[in-house]
Amino acid sequence: MVTRTLITDLPEQVEKQVTIRGWVQAVRDQKRMQFVIVRDETGMVQVVLAKEEPPTELNKAVSALTVESAITMTGTVVADERVRLGGLELKLKELEVDSLAEPEVPIAPDSALDKRIDWRYLDLRRPDRRLIFEVQSTAEHAMRDYWRKEGFIELHTPKFMGSASESGAELFKVEYFEGVAYLAQSPQFYKQMAMAAGFGKVFEVGPVFRANPSFTSRHDTEFTSVDVELSWVESHEDVMAFEERWLAHVLAAVKETHGARIESTFDTELVVPTVPFPKVTLEQAKELLREHGHEAPGVGHDLDPPSERALSAIVKERDDHEFTFVTDYPTTVRPFYHMRHPDQPTLTKSFDLLWRGIELTTGAQREHRYEQLLAQAKDKNVDVEPIQYYLDFFRYGAPPHGGFGFGLTRLLMQMLGQENVREVTFLYRGPHRLEP
Repeated sequence: MVTRTLITDLPEQVEKQVTIRGWVQAVRDQKRMQFVIVRDETGMVQVVLAKEEPPTELNKAVSALTVESAITMTGTVVADERVRLGGLELKLKELEVDSLAEPEVPIAPDSALDKRIDWRYLDLRRPDRRLIFEVQSTAEHAMRDYWRKEGFIELHTPKFMGSASESGAELFKVEYFEGVAYLAQSPQFYKQMAMAAGFGKVFEVGPVFRANPSFTSRHDTEFTSVDVELSWVESHEDVMAFEERWLAHVLAAVKETHGARIESTFDTELVVPTVPFPKVTLEQAKELLREHGHEAPGVGHDLDPPSERALSAIVKERDDHEFTFVTDYPTTVRPFYHMRHPDQPTLTKSFDLLWRGIELTTGAQREHRYEQLLAQAKDKNVDVEPIQYYLDFFRYGAPPHGGFGFGLTRLLMQMLGQENVREVTFLYRGPHRLEP
């Protein structure tokens, strides 16, 4: 087996013969010299070959190369400060074409997003696209690192369900042997089952499905959801306190590993937030909006996207903070299982977390008392028969608990200053997108 040297390791191999493997980024076939820019997953290097007269077989092979061909090249690493790519180049001795690319590449970096998604595997060859998934890997590792140190258990909940996981809306129905099943919208009910089982603290990073016919820049029909649930909380304040500590840890890890490249590649600075995060109730948020000349949704209504953007800007100006917890949503816009304030039963112990104008997470303390949960389901006109299995979780002693969840792609979108979740999703799924 050929020993492959990664391009990032070439500075340690000056004056040595090495073999690199990657893709052709560019070819310059000049009169006296041939230059090939080769790219692998770690960087790019210039490969050079003197052009003989008549051309050698190696010269002819270089001349026949096409952009994006997969190649293996062997040569000597030479230091040359004039070379812009790292101050070194590879003097070519051997070339093997592993797979010759067709002459015309179907997309370019400035192609329309939908066309780039049509050819997603080519689009992902770009170093800036790879950086997205390097950041994702670091973020998920940091999440798990924090959860592990805090004693969390990881779950893998079912994605086939016999009834809705949260509501009857936005459900994908699928054939299931002689009957019908639904794709899970959320692991919510199963997270709460783990609380009733005495697991204490759990998390899941997994797929969820929403039959949402929305074409906005932050919606998709399948995405990776990050979910957390905690037992023995006093209120939703405990859940928010955990989330802000955990999120600060994750962003610090990403900044330490990728901060400079994120700034140079995406022209955005990743700011590690201080804790605690600013908090406002929903009604206080609406008052702030009106005080600053913005329209605000009426009583009983959630914030709309323009209100979220305006509120984030106000808090950034007031508190110099990119994050804002909005709390105490009315029962009209929250599910039946969110706990209600005992002194204000029309308000829930719930929250949203906004990051630079985008709703990142939704969370709450859950109602853990069986009779109260039944009453709230009745109040919200929820048919309890299909979800009796869920209600049964609370019949034999359930701890006070709460949690939150969010889409991983929204986190990445905000982290990297991207305008659309499609840019940061490996393979996007939407109302009109099931390929590739």
